[in-house]
Amino acid sequence: MSQFDLGGKVAIITGSSRGIGKASAFELAEHGAKVVISSRKQEACDAVAAEINARYGEGRAIAVAANISDKAGLQHLVDATRAAFGQIDVLVCNAASNPYYGPQAGIADEQFRKILDNNIVSNHWLIAMVAPEMRARKAGSIIIISSIGGLRGSTLIGAYCISKAADMQLARNLAHEFGPDNVRVNCIAPGLIKTDFARALWEDPERIEAANKTVPLRRIGEPEEIAGAVVFLAAQASSFMTGQTIVLDGGVTI
Repeated sequence: MSQFDLGGKVAIITGSSRGIGKASAFELAEHGAKVVISSRKQEACDAVAAEINARYGEGRAIAVAANISDKAGLQHLVDATRAAFGQIDVLVCNAASNPYYGPQAGIADEQFRKILDNNIVSNHWLIAMVAPEMRARKAGSIIIISSIGGLRGSTLIGAYCISKAADMQLARNLAHEFGPDNVRVNCIAPGLIKTDFARALWEDPERIEAANKTVPLRRIGEPEEIAGAVVFLAAQASSFMTGQTIVLDGGVTI
């Protein structure tokens, strides 16, 4: 059996109607997992689940809309997953938000709180909802999509970077708590990826050319290139890895 075989596993992926989340859902399904598509809008989730079922067979994906700022909505996501598939083996905390661009001195309290709530507290909530069953089974993988911003300073997205650094520490702390029960918690820190989040940059020829000159690979990343790391962390291939952050940024970390 391949160390990347996810047959019989069930994965929840937040923010999976597009971008890195969607690519990760497809790649997890490609390796045998049943996947739960979740984002704010049910229609968008339904469309992705239908694509996956058309490609991999009916019943491989379900769609459950949830807003990460709504704790009750996240509990519904978890409950609906258990009702449909029986258990949760893999959790991918991918959804995040960044409503503010600019210096830290200019951010409003409500914007700062939204970033911290959506990018840190929501992950804490969701992990707390799924971890008990994983720990009871002595098996499970929790994956947080952080950002290279969590390892760097920024004058434009500082609050977002703070939240992503906190996600890395959340993974390290929980790795120590859950490790004795064979539940792994890891992060992925993508660099610049061709997603809607970075659209303003990669659609500007001058800005993307300047950005690419600083990266050894000389190009922006694609969502599918992050999805491969998600599969690795979900699978037996990473069975001896926890509390770590995989940096995927084209070759420049600092």
